[in-house]
Amino acid sequence: MALFWCTEALPLAVTALFPVLLFPLMNIMDSTTVCQEYLKDTNMLFIGGLLMAIAIENWHLHKRVALRVLLITGVRPALLLMGFMIVTAFLSMWISNTATTAMMVPIAQAVLEQLHKSEMESSTAGQASENINKAFELQEESTKPGSPKETEEKGDSHVLTVEEDRRRNETLREEKHKKFCKGMSLCICYSASIGGIATLTGTTPNLVLQGQIDELFPNNGNIINFASWFSFAFPTMIVLLVLTWIWLQILYLGFNFQKNFGCAANASAKAKEQRAYDVIKEETKKLGSMKFAEIAVLILFILLVLLWFTRDPGFIPGWATVLFNKNDTSYVTDATVAIFISVLLFVIPSNISNNDTDKQRTGSKSKIRAPPALLDWKVVHQKMPWNIVFLLGGGFALAKGSEESGLSSWLGSKLTPLQQIPHPAIALLLCLLIATFTECTSNVATTTLFLPILASMAEAICLNPLYVMLPCTLSASLAFMLPVATPPNAIVFSYGQLKVIDMAKAGFVLNILGVLTITLAINTWASSLFQLQTFPSWANRTGTCP
Repeated sequence: MALFWCTEALPLAVTALFPVLLFPLMNIMDSTTVCQEYLKDTNMLFIGGLLMAIAIENWHLHKRVALRVLLITGVRPALLLMGFMIVTAFLSMWISNTATTAMMVPIAQAVLEQLHKSEMESSTAGQASENINKAFELQEESTKPGSPKETEEKGDSHVLTVEEDRRRNETLREEKHKKFCKGMSLCICYSASIGGIATLTGTTPNLVLQGQIDELFPNNGNIINFASWFSFAFPTMIVLLVLTWIWLQILYLGFNFQKNFGCAANASAKAKEQRAYDVIKEETKKLGSMKFAEIAVLILFILLVLLWFTRDPGFIPGWATVLFNKNDTSYVTDATVAIFISVLLFVIPSNISNNDTDKQRTGSKSKIRAPPALLDWKVVHQKMPWNIVFLLGGGFALAKGSEESGLSSWLGSKLTPLQQIPHPAIALLLCLLIATFTECTSNVATTTLFLPILASMAEAICLNPLYVMLPCTLSASLAFMLPVATPPNAIVFSYGQLKVIDMAKAGFVLNILGVLTITLAINTWASSLFQLQTFPSWANRTGTCP
């Protein structure tokens, strides 16, 4: 399976079905038990989160949020870069990073084109006035006594100088614009990948981790939930996003921070920025005022996030613990909340105005046609990536099969020599390994393959499994170097402004920064949040650790 997942000789979802066929034939697990692994609580959380994301996309709520933030940040180079990064990362926390990138790149292109157009216009006007001044100088010199030949030669040299200056300036402007376009394209695809790590539903590897922890350690006490993950991953995402912004600024805008922030801008530069700002304003006007459907989806989204955070916050009893608890077992999970809100999307109408109610008279009776719901199954069927549901299930089945067959225990015993290495060094090396591996394979396949092995290793050397599983899950999202590494990279690469070397150069440094940030996170705030310095009782399945 690992070979097929890495090479993608078969579609990933088809490879994920191998356990259903092979485990019963190999007498590892019976078919009923294997099939039960394919639709677990984590899969339902994934489906519920995606249904909310599809509703947001369907009513263009994400575009409205994006344009509003860009109006706040403005269009000065460094701030424009920051604005696009903040919007992309925030949207990627809730909707798919592919959809976020596909929406943000055209907006960025429109703003960049307007900036370039304004710059060309202002430079042409400046060049024209400069030529007029040169002409006056030549006229003055021709009235002075001297040989006509000398004057002619001087005139020709002036014309040549002006022409060379114009060409040189145009070349410099084009190069500067190309560099800014590259920086903007990369900031969008990188922010989409970074933003996804902040929430449990932001990217699939996070859900793979939650599912694997619940599968391998059933008595973990729901240690990975929406609130606990957000507390750990959101600060990590902020630090990495800031580092990415600084690195891309240095790489594509240069070290002139005063100019990048527009502190020393002249009148023509301000006019150019205003025209680009007007483009964003025009796009916002096209959306019009918020419709009932957009308001309803926004309210449901806010409700979903609030219910996720307050279900089991950890420091106080959550609503699920108080209301739906029996024998110290909470019956409600994050998946329950996601499905509840998803069902409401199919129930609440998209319009309550009487004007849109279609009344048809058939004889003496009038037929009232209700407005459509916020979401319909046709849209869901088009946009839902069902292959990921099978991929998640295949990973859980593989983990269960490894446990039942004794492969996990055998792997764990072979990795015991790692006990001599300091734990932070183990985490750092594994992060580098996963970050390298995920550049050429699917991040879901990477986490699905490695997490059960890492869990066995941690158990064998009496190390908290989360100490290696958490950083490696985040490292699977550090696919920054190649266009094929992740869909957002492929989308921005398809616009033709980037070369592979541009992405590799920027991505290599970001991979290093990402691994260092994750290592910092796991040894500081995550350590106290998840008690990583102790070996938990729920992980001591064999009873060999104290």
